[in-house]
Amino acid sequence: MPPSLRLLPLLTLAFAPLALGATGKVDPRIDQLLDQLGKVRAIHAVQLSPDGQRLAWVVTTDGKPAIQVARADGSGAHALAMGDACRQEEIAWAPDSHHLAFLSDCGGKAGDMDVYTADVTATAAPRRLADLHGYAHDLAWSGDGRTLGFLYVEGATRRASAVAAAKPQVGEVGVEGLEIQRVATLSASGGAPVLVTPADKYVYEFSWSPDARQLAYVAAPAPGDNNWWIARLYAQDVRAGATPRVLVDPKTDTGSLHGLQLALPRWSPDGQRLVFIGGLMSDQGATGGDLYAVPAAGGATINLTPGIRVTPSWFAWTSPRTLLVSQVSNGRSQVTDYAIGTDRASQQHVRFTLPAGIGDGSASMGLSLSTDHRRVAFTQSSYTAAPEVHAGPLGDSAPPAVTAINAALKPSWGKAESVEWEHDGRHVQGWLLYPAHYDPKKSYPMIVSVHGGPASAVIPRWPGVGYGSVPFSNLGYFVFMPNPRGSFGQGEAYVQANRKDFGYGDLSDILAGIDAIEKKLPVDDKRLGLTGWSYGGFMSMFVPTQTQRFHAVVAGAGIANWQSYYGQNLIDQWMIPYFGASVYDDPAVYAKSSAINFIKQVKTPTLIVVGDRDAECPAPQSFEYWHALRAQGVPTSLVVYPNEGHHFVDPAHQRDVLQRALEWFAKYLPAS
Repeated sequence: MPPSLRLLPLLTLAFAPLALGATGKVDPRIDQLLDQLGKVRAIHAVQLSPDGQRLAWVVTTDGKPAIQVARADGSGAHALAMGDACRQEEIAWAPDSHHLAFLSDCGGKAGDMDVYTADVTATAAPRRLADLHGYAHDLAWSGDGRTLGFLYVEGATRRASAVAAAKPQVGEVGVEGLEIQRVATLSASGGAPVLVTPADKYVYEFSWSPDARQLAYVAAPAPGDNNWWIARLYAQDVRAGATPRVLVDPKTDTGSLHGLQLALPRWSPDGQRLVFIGGLMSDQGATGGDLYAVPAAGGATINLTPGIRVTPSWFAWTSPRTLLVSQVSNGRSQVTDYAIGTDRASQQHVRFTLPAGIGDGSASMGLSLSTDHRRVAFTQSSYTAAPEVHAGPLGDSAPPAVTAINAALKPSWGKAESVEWEHDGRHVQGWLLYPAHYDPKKSYPMIVSVHGGPASAVIPRWPGVGYGSVPFSNLGYFVFMPNPRGSFGQGEAYVQANRKDFGYGDLSDILAGIDAIEKKLPVDDKRLGLTGWSYGGFMSMFVPTQTQRFHAVVAGAGIANWQSYYGQNLIDQWMIPYFGASVYDDPAVYAKSSAINFIKQVKTPTLIVVGDRDAECPAPQSFEYWHALRAQGVPTSLVVYPNEGHHFVDPAHQRDVLQRALEWFAKYLPAS
């Protein structure tokens, strides 16, 4: 039986009988498209050796992640000498550029990852450094090469992430079964890992000091999934039992960081201060904001980049007075040099700007640099080019692809272009995909896809088989992907512009963008569709209560009622920075953005999809919306996927959810 049909446990609730996805005959065009999307081989990480002479990357091979090692130009690529059935991931070069640390399950049962190191200059098999009993990630060597650090959840039962499938909420909730992520260290010669950060602090990320004697880290009390939004920046000596000192607490900060989030702490070359990114962030890992600095010994926090019109997402020190910054600029990836002084950092020189997604797998928009900062490596993909490793000199143009992992894949969707418009005193940008085989003499429907977050941005990337909007272009739709207020790419004030205003100002920006497109292109305003996941799922539920312009909707992992959501989700700390108070202190601000309070206005046929163990946007929100639509006689279908969190991981489910969405629009918003 094809993978897309092995879904017997799936819960499907429909108001009207529908032949969708796994439940009926598949349109052959959709089957062909899904097969094409499934051919892409994901590149999970890339690391350039400190001397700039070698590359290592992790690529999906036969359904499993595996490491390839090559020269810096990509030549001579070969796999590590381990069993073909093993998983390999989480790569980190030692300072000597000879030894590569990684995780693998070769030494035990499948999925039980241990720490290994391989000498890439020798023929000997990789050596196991430590036998782990839990979840590890984010490997990082100390500068002297004597110690490997990593994040570790001893005895973990799941991946440490709010987007992973949540643990069953049984026993004394919030007390029993807490899993604490800490920084562990491991000698380069091997042995047992040492947990060096306190047991009462859940650590999200860390950074070695230049002298390898201290750690800086972002941490909060458990449960970790919930408390990243109130995390502090700490520093401590690298030894078990050391007392951490608080460097930054956004809750008590009296400046522009007050009540916001922080990420990516990095020591200055002399170890005297730390720079980090601070701003309004809706999701851990989706980093964006201003650059801030704080003395390593403690002191006042300084915003180094107030008022800039871009969103820094990653940076590295390149000298005591310069930073290399990856930032979102008007819906594009941009790599830029900044000069940094005592109280200000300013953009000096744009290296390159790409209509493509970039990253090295370590952090959002991360780059892997040689020690002398003359060479760089990262993965890159766009709407026109599938993922490849790019590497070369760090200059005024992006380095070329040095792999051909996905070179045979060509886009089957239409061309992409950036669309820009002015609205409500702001510059707004988005991306538009044309229908495949576009004919300017014809009129076409358009599907509007609202991104998650809301603190995020649509940047062109090659799609996978999971849920996404690019495939709609294949079936004859324009696809509009806006970056309205609340998004990255136009500065921090723009990100904060939708506070206490969900579904109003951002919707106004989107409708203005639709109007701008319709003035230029043959879009049929009577055939508009709407979709999105997470925050985009909320918008897909809320927007039909405010306007009748959309005639078919697919809402993924949405939020129907912010008031009930507050008590259902496992990440309620994210809400106060956006709503200004808890639902118990200001219920009105939550009520005004709750679709359920305006449900009588909804007439639009809506497909609703969600994972049954979603901690971020719990399934009861989807049930509540589905029940309400059914009571109003609105055509609707609810599909709940078993053992899935906010991000689906089962390939069969990833395929099925996209298949259902494609068929829903084909039924209620046909392209022809």
